[in-house]
Amino acid sequence: MTSIPKDPEREDRIMMEAIVDANGPEEQAMGWYYYLDDSLSFPFDATCIAERRTSPLRVGDKVEILSMAPEDECQHEMFVEIQRSHRKLAIPLSQVKPIETTDEKNQEAVADWHYWMVRGYEL
Repeated sequence: MTSIPKDPEREDRIMMEAIVDANGPEEQAMGWYYYLDDSLSFPFDATCIAERRTSPLRVGDKVEILSMAPEDECQHEMFVEIQRSHRKLAIPLSQVKPIETTDEKNQEAVADWHYWMVRGYEL
């Protein structure tokens, strides 16, 4: 992924809403998990923007995001659940982008996670 310039407004939101008072990677992961779970309205439609070896999705695939994956799946990266071939699968949130008609709060929360990843921050 390419680097993007620092966005002070987004940085402040992330610090105050996602990882506030987090000490260490485990607490940051849980902060992100609960920030996203509270901010996202499920289900919502999204488009695959990047292929990953750990996911069956291809760029351009449309999916319905059903929920956050279980907490224990989100210790090092945020995953969301989709329905695929009669079963639920967890895919990386960084792999998808909400479609344009998705509400602003969902757009912002997903963009916050994408920003965090592209800036090279880690859990």
